[in-house]
Amino acid sequence: MSHVTLDGYIDTTPETDTGTTVHFDLIHSPDHLDPTEPDALEQVYACTTDHPAAAELVLHQAKLGDLLRVTGTLTEPGTPGTPPRLRVHTVDILDVAPLTTVSGTVLERYGDYVVAFDADRNEVPVFTTAGRWVGEAATPESIGQLIRAFENTNHL
Repeated sequence: MSHVTLDGYIDTTPETDTGTTVHFDLIHSPDHLDPTEPDALEQVYACTTDHPAAAELVLHQAKLGDLLRVTGTLTEPGTPGTPPRLRVHTVDILDVAPLTTVSGTVLERYGDYVVAFDADRNEVPVFTTAGRWVGEAATPESIGQLIRAFENTNHL
């Protein structure tokens, strides 16, 4: 077990089983992406908290896609293929997620990027969370390639 502080996006709707313990998944993206390992860009953490202030914030103020800073105790998974467990002690909201739907378009966050899915189109527009245009992926499957090319060109 080790004490950590990390930033990540809420990836699942927080749930409570006892009214005092809250469970949610958090996705952490490294600050500097390694282009030689494109499949290892993000890490999911299975988070649990029973600290009243943290539980209240996660249940009633934070929403899917919000950027959080969490501190807590990290435990490696007991079973291969399962995410590490993070027992959360404190939570701060660093940034709120953009709207999730706009006129039939679904916005989804990929780390520092926002993509706009439209059921009537195959192409997927991609922006940074700061609003900078990244480009348009020809298909949803090519979003990762577009982001990597943008980062390699723009030295992010």
